[in-house]
Amino acid sequence: MPNFYVNKNKQANGDNEVHRSDEVGCQNPASSANRVDLGSHSDCHGAVQNAKSSGYNANGCYYCCNACHTT
Repeated sequence: MPNFYVNKNKQANGDNEVHRSDEVGCQNPASSANRVDLGSHSDCHGAVQNAKSSGYNANGCYYCCNACHTT
């Protein structure tokens, strides 16, 4: 199962983007200092839910978690 993380820094729209750790080619990765590990999940939906339950306004990254990207 892939590992995911959430970016602690909010985007201009207020979202904290969830990224797949092993995704090569993501156009908008967070620096290692701004990442919060979300652990392994079978897909981005579980990772986004994990981030939301931790208090983040989570949304999937357009590039590496497009199935969970809503805004």
